[in-house]
Amino acid sequence: MARPPRALSPEERALWQRVISSVTPIARAKPVPAPPVVPFAAPVAAPVPDPEPVKRVKGRVPPPRQPAPPPPPKPPRDTLDGGWDRRLSRGLVAPESSIDLHGHTLASAHALLDQGLARAIARGDRVLLLITGKPPRPESERPHARGAIRAAVGDWLAASRHADAIAAVRPAHPRHGGQGALYIILRRFRSPARNF
Repeated sequence: MARPPRALSPEERALWQRVISSVTPIARAKPVPAPPVVPFAAPVAAPVPDPEPVKRVKGRVPPPRQPAPPPPPKPPRDTLDGGWDRRLSRGLVAPESSIDLHGHTLASAHALLDQGLARAIARGDRVLLLITGKPPRPESERPHARGAIRAAVGDWLAASRHADAIAAVRPAHPRHGGQGALYIILRRFRSPARNF
């Protein structure tokens, strides 16, 4: 329960009157008018066209086609003149060195190919015979029991650290292995001319 306020005694009333009379009121400042409110114009958005209705197709709808992956890079094939190609196809060019990948695993064949290319380039060889083994027959079932090295050689050469030194890759003549071998023609790098 709340108490009623207590009445002031005559001394307290006199003291309160003295306090009130000693106080000077603060002059009130005129209120500053607020700046006029300018209505904000929202930017006008371009009209959004209504989405096209989804066409319903009866029956089964196949999933959208995925784009085909880009083909792997191949070593350059057209950097030889016609004379080279004629001599290679007739078996008139004798390879200066050869690399035989028979009996190797994919990993060891890849390493041997890289080392053999490095040696042939260092020696200045022009034609290298790469013996890979015959490719699998077209009627053989996949995965092929044979021909894995032959199938990987094109990708290996294209991605090789020596790719810029390879002028062309051509099938070998039957006297050098036919379908089981390839000619790798290396570029001839010219030494810079000396000024004496």
